[in-house]
Amino acid sequence: MSPSLLARYLGRRLALLVTTLWGVVTIVFLLIKAIPGDEAQAAAGVTATPAQVEVVRQRLGLDESIVQQYLAYLGRLLHGDLGTSIFTFQPVLGDLQQLIPYTIELVGLAMVINLTCGVPLGVWAAARHRTRVDNSVRLAAIFCGALPTFWLAMIAQTLIGRKLGAVPISGVSTLGVEVPRRTGFVTVDSLLAGDLTAFSDALAHLVLPAAVLAIPFMSFVIRVVRGSMITALEADHVTAARAKGARERTVLLQHGLRNAIAPVSTLIGLQVGWMMGGAVMVETVFSRPGFGSYLTQAVAHKDTFAVIGMVLVVGVIVTFVGLAVDLVQLAADPRVRLLETRRASA
Repeated sequence: MSPSLLARYLGRRLALLVTTLWGVVTIVFLLIKAIPGDEAQAAAGVTATPAQVEVVRQRLGLDESIVQQYLAYLGRLLHGDLGTSIFTFQPVLGDLQQLIPYTIELVGLAMVINLTCGVPLGVWAAARHRTRVDNSVRLAAIFCGALPTFWLAMIAQTLIGRKLGAVPISGVSTLGVEVPRRTGFVTVDSLLAGDLTAFSDALAHLVLPAAVLAIPFMSFVIRVVRGSMITALEADHVTAARAKGARERTVLLQHGLRNAIAPVSTLIGLQVGWMMGGAVMVETVFSRPGFGSYLTQAVAHKDTFAVIGMVLVVGVIVTFVGLAVDLVQLAADPRVRLLETRRASA
């Protein structure tokens, strides 16, 4: 794809990003306003007098109409101001900057576990198509996909954490184990500090919630890899390669797995968003700081700016991950490049 066509493609995607985020902000704003309750009362506290509540209402601009509040918020948003949380009384952007590393760390390790286990299982099932191995892997994938995240989290806490005592079941680090905060990522900061004890402790607190978050999503990866590889391995050129004496490992990796990469990369882009949503439940059960506890408190206190700010940040992360996946496919798959070239030229 030529630079000019690539620029058009990126411009179209960025325009779609802005439109999508504007729609998300509008919908979430209206939904939060529709929740019963008085934001000024929640911000002032249950013991506040009516006069104090009215002062808070005026200070937060809640005495204006919904349309005025909406337009005022959009104006501040265009200047990078996500507003002030009525629960923490801190700028929402500052709160999110503190919490984002915890959630990204959780989702990142969960995605690694998801792909590390899901892709080989999908390849194994495709290589043993219509055998007991294939049926067993398919059954396990269906079972994992049907597991409720909160139930799996509590079972993992009980069996692995409490009964076996293998790993901690809450928090991000053991009391007394601290490292200087640089990036906000506990594992990265411990490595930067050269503290392997703190790194091992942070990883021990992270692995169980990450595995719980990954297991239901692994089901999709297994089924996508298996289906894509079975289709690829039944192609005529693969039959010809086998007839010429090609090794089965070569056939699986070069002809099967290569064709499975494209749908898996698309699935990764979707699963990042799903995992960000699933992390809310996992962080709540495992008492980890992150989007989970923040969202729970924000919704409970009808904290409009906090909820919208979090949704916006998640939306931006998910959209840019999707854009990165599309660019990888654009570079790797000639069919995608041809399709986008035709669209850009139309």
